[in-house]
Parts: sequence; C-alpha cells; structure tokens
Amino acid sequence: MATRETTYAENDGRSVRTVDDGRARLLRTLGLVVGATFLIVGILGFIPGITTHVDQMDFAGHESGSELFGIFHVSVLHNLVHLLFGVVGLAASRTARGAKLFLLIGGVIYLVLALYGAVIDMNDSVNFVPVDDEDNWLHLGLGIGMIALGLIPLTQRRRTDDLAGTRTGRARA
Repeated sequence: MATRETTYAENDGRSVRTVDDGRARLLRTLGLVVGATFLIVGILGFIPGITTHVDQMDFAGHESGSELFGIFHVSVLHNLVHLLFGVVGLAASRTARGAKLFLLIGGVIYLVLALYGAVIDMNDSVNFVPVDDEDNWLHLGLGIGMIALGLIPLTQRRRTDDLAGTRTGRARA
C-alpha cells in the first residue's frame, strides 16, 4: 500500500500522521458498496415478486401491506428514502473523507431509527416509516456496521525517526 506523507505532527514531536492511499481506496469502495446496496434495495422495494402486495403499498404509514422479501414492511416513502440514501452514498464516496462521513452519519441515523422503532407504538400513526421488529434489528445492525466501517482511520501514525533515514537517503542504523 502506498502512503504519502502529510504535515500532521503529533504532540511528542517524534511522529507524524501519513495518509494511507490503500485505506482511502478501501473507504471509498465501502461507501460505494453501501450506497449501491441502498439504491438497489430502494428499487427492489417497488418490484412485484421481490416485494409482496405492491398493489397494497401506501405512500407512508404502518398500514402498508407491502413487504420487501416478504419480511420488511415498506412504503413508497420508505423506498424513496432508500433510493435517496443510496444516491447520497454514491456521491459522498467520490472522496475517502466523504465516504467516511456518509458511513458515520448514516450509521448514527440508522441507530436513531432503531431506537425510534423500539420506543414507538408500531400500530400508531407515528409509525410513518413503517418499522417493525425485523426492521428494528436490521436498522440496529446497519447502524453498528456502518459506524464500524466509518471508523477505519485514513491516517496511520509513523515515527519521524523511522522516516529520517528515508528522507535524507541515509540507511537507518
């Protein structure tokens, strides 16, 4: 993996942070995969056979009779949110920092959505997404997974005395 040196100095005066191009590519790839997955799920939410009872799909609310893969309740709004989330993920992943932010912020959003689903009455009008127990577990897993991926560091710490020989062309003793 190629690295390029940056100007990040640590407090101890003997180390710097270097941007790891391999990690940057990895973060961009992960952001693209997550974004594309959301985009695909948003599309699948409208396809009969993959989504049951598409003809009973409401715009929003818990009374929508449609289920993606026969498991996850979906509505037009729910599918549109997945599509939008996918587009944002693809756009953000043009840069490693954008992908990192997409994964971290998206992960927090999904944790909040899991908490929301856990505390509301699923048969009440406040369940406009719609969510159910299966969705709550999925949202919890997505939130944890996205945050974990977003925590992959872009930089690595290297000691300056290790780099001193390479900067001047001298071999280390």
